[in-house]
Amino acid sequence: MAHKKAGGSAKNLTGSNPQYLGVKLYAGQKAKTGNIIIRQRGTQFLPGKNVSVGKDHTLFASKDGIVSFKNKRKVKYDGRVEMRKEVNVG
Repeated sequence: MAHKKAGGSAKNLTGSNPQYLGVKLYAGQKAKTGNIIIRQRGTQFLPGKNVSVGKDHTLFASKDGIVSFKNKRKVKYDGRVEMRKEVNVG
């Protein structure tokens, strides 16, 4: 006779860490050089004046200034026109 109750193997207990994506600095806020403005997957937001793109599509400020957003027309490969947000620091 067993003296201990059999323990079942547990599945689905490990989870990956959250990615913390999204806008980090909003319009009107001050950005210093190197500050992350937006963390994103793919380029949903386009880089504008004084904004650079990291290798994981993160947008960050390349100069000090105030963050601003504006709509920009982007023509896709098949001729469709799409409105995208552009991020500027000025």
